[in-house]
Amino acid sequence: MADDSHPVTPEPPDSPVHTTGTDHVTIWGSNAEETIAFYRDLLGMPLVLRQPNLDDPSQTHLFFDTGDGRILTFFVGDRPSAKGQRGGVGAVHHLCFSIAPDEYEDTMRALEDAGHHYNVFDRGIFHSIYTRDNNGLVIELSTDKYEIPDDRRGEVLAKAQELREADGAEYAKDEHLRGAIDALGLEVVEHDLPDASAGVGGLE
Repeated sequence: MADDSHPVTPEPPDSPVHTTGTDHVTIWGSNAEETIAFYRDLLGMPLVLRQPNLDDPSQTHLFFDTGDGRILTFFVGDRPSAKGQRGGVGAVHHLCFSIAPDEYEDTMRALEDAGHHYNVFDRGIFHSIYTRDNNGLVIELSTDKYEIPDDRRGEVLAKAQELREADGAEYAKDEHLRGAIDALGLEVVEHDLPDASAGVGGLE
């Protein structure tokens, strides 16, 4: 039965926020060895960044380039892989959507106007707004600190990882990302974003 009250259309709706695409999807994984064996060694996704889970440093956060600059990430620990449907390993931790830098503050105001609580973090290599949907699922709305071409994103993150390791830093920071962009011969274009809590922090 057709639902004319919710028409299906490719046209953007008249809404206060317009996402610009999928930034990354983060999944509760099992362990690093088997996750890397499947996604990198079998499916051919480059492992472009590895660092602690900034909300729980006892876990590792793996970043994979899915092939078009879109990133798939996993929180892994000392957990066995599993088969079939499960609520733990393989479950979605949160969904992340991209927003344009010049709409970042408007997005926060729109969330407030709609009655949604949110947290804002400077995650070192990007800025993130965290809120929840009507199901209680954590939704992240992220925006880049610097302009990064989609087809070079994995390359930039891998270089940032290299600079982070050389620096002995716990996680990739602004200077590593900026340095990566510059080292790869790309123009360093920084977006004007509001101050936010630094990298490490929990979600409320």
